[in-house]
Amino acid sequence: MALLSIRGLHVAYDKVEAVRDASLSIEKGQIVTVIGPNGAGKTTLLGATMGLLPSNGEMTFDGMDLRRLDVEARVECGFCLVPERRELFGDLSVEDNLVLGAYVMRRQTDLWRKSLDEVYGRFPQLKERRTQTANTLSGGERQMLALGRALMAKPRLLMMDEPSLGLAPLIIAEIFRIIASLRETGVSMLLVEQNARAALETADYGYVLETGEIVHSGPASDLIHDPKLIATYLGGH
Repeated sequence: MALLSIRGLHVAYDKVEAVRDASLSIEKGQIVTVIGPNGAGKTTLLGATMGLLPSNGEMTFDGMDLRRLDVEARVECGFCLVPERRELFGDLSVEDNLVLGAYVMRRQTDLWRKSLDEVYGRFPQLKERRTQTANTLSGGERQMLALGRALMAKPRLLMMDEPSLGLAPLIIAEIFRIIASLRETGVSMLLVEQNARAALETADYGYVLETGEIVHSGPASDLIHDPKLIATYLGGH
């Protein structure tokens, strides 16, 4: 059984449908990516999955009907979203930002301290800068902090919206290396990304979203060699 299953998802803004009849699934421990152009509905899809936007359709998580659960309940089930703009607390220290990520286990001091040690082990740069405020970090470090903060809560489903946005190519490669390394934690991931090549090189399975509809899907290793996708999204290489 899939960890997350979405069937016939519709999301509308007023009378305009941003996502139409979308279906996808994520197995436990799998990295799934949704690629597509700007304005295709990728962020809307994530927002509906997180419960931030009203939607119609079937959505289950580990067999549980999500339609009855609000955002807070989904977070308690193990959902975590790293938004496109990272939404860090710029005036707080790196460590304070990380600790805020462990809100769901705030009364279990031993647990969140263990999570903090694990995050510092994965992101040594964050440990070095733990007393700096978040707004003094570079773009790559800010993305690492956003990822680290998400991991503090021990998510079962980690959703990432455009993690490569605004980053230099070398930093993008490092961020995707980190994302791939998270497989060993067992967390499932839903990755929305415009950098189709980096996303497909990292993911197990991919979906192509265009004007609100899923027009293609398959194993990422197949999609990356698909002539049409190469011409449209992968730069013809």
